[in-house]
Amino acid sequence: MENKQKRNLVIYTLLAVILIAVDFISKKLIVSRFEIREQKVFIKDFFSFYYVRNTGSAFSFLADQAWGIYILTLISLVMSVVLYIVLIRAVKLNDKITSVALTLFISGAVGNLIDRAAYRSVVDFIRFDFGSYTFPIFNIADICAVVATILLMLIIVFGKGRIERLYDSFFPSKKEEVRSDAS
Repeated sequence: MENKQKRNLVIYTLLAVILIAVDFISKKLIVSRFEIREQKVFIKDFFSFYYVRNTGSAFSFLADQAWGIYILTLISLVMSVVLYIVLIRAVKLNDKITSVALTLFISGAVGNLIDRAAYRSVVDFIRFDFGSYTFPIFNIADICAVVATILLMLIIVFGKGRIERLYDSFFPSKKEEVRSDAS
């Protein structure tokens, strides 16, 4: 790995650490200053902090399953390691937008992984209400994961072969092997 690539990997890693720290600190502040199900309204009937614990994943998937927290913790751990390996490869390919998306995914996965390990649940607190509809309550780590998902969808649709190059860097096609043997 070249010096510029090493520097970029350090930058993406530091960005992930910062996002994880912001998520961690925001959750610590909520836990220390709110009672469970306590709400502080910022914009009436629209935006508030509302402290809840989610024992599942997105939209409470596997919530309240005694074994679910262990499965979700394992998935988050494995996913974080795999995504970091993919991030290293994206940095080597100088693919900045994919590197940012992967950094956001790692930040979200690790942020919620810390909660699952520490609390056996995830601290959620950001709440939006739209009339009688309440959007699922979330946290900073969830924001990172959603933005990463949107970025990756855009990369897949408009990325001009970025995902294919990344995939090929792990699993070179036979054509690539023949081409490199001929050189």
